[in-house]
Amino acid sequence: MKIETQRLILRKLEDKDFERIFLLDSDPEVMKYIGVPVLTDINESKNVISMIQKQYEENGVGRLGVVEKESGLLIGWSGLKLLTHETNGYKNVLELGYHFLPESWGKGYAVESGIASLDYGFNELNAEVIYAYAHSEHDASNHILRKLGFEKTSEFEEPDGICFWYELKREKYNKK
Repeated sequence: MKIETQRLILRKLEDKDFERIFLLDSDPEVMKYIGVPVLTDINESKNVISMIQKQYEENGVGRLGVVEKESGLLIGWSGLKLLTHETNGYKNVLELGYHFLPESWGKGYAVESGIASLDYGFNELNAEVIYAYAHSEHDASNHILRKLGFEKTSEFEEPDGICFWYELKREKYNKK
């Protein structure tokens, strides 16, 4: 699976991506609102990739590596995954997420990759609704979700604080 946008390539994560994933997941600023500890051993990033590759196989969908066309570098991940563990009372639903290295922040990559992922979810996977959530204090992520057309429908508590729950229905997305 490969999705191309004007500036990005979204593709399945590969074993060779472990060093770039470690850069991402070992950065305290990147992980600040994720609710999981930063990685401290580069080999842990291999486990992260393996877990996502397993999602591709078992669920037919999972987060995709985002490669910046200009540099050829993996700058983060984005895309849909199937929530197989209940979150805010929801399970077995598609959820959009994204995660980028700090040098890629503020360039519109989350929105660009988000649009591509939503197009895929609604047009290829025929989803009726796609969900997302973000930590209440993560202003940038909440802004991005609203920009993509998501509407906040509830709040729930995670161990690291309150999260906002969003949904985007197919008919609302198609009107954009």
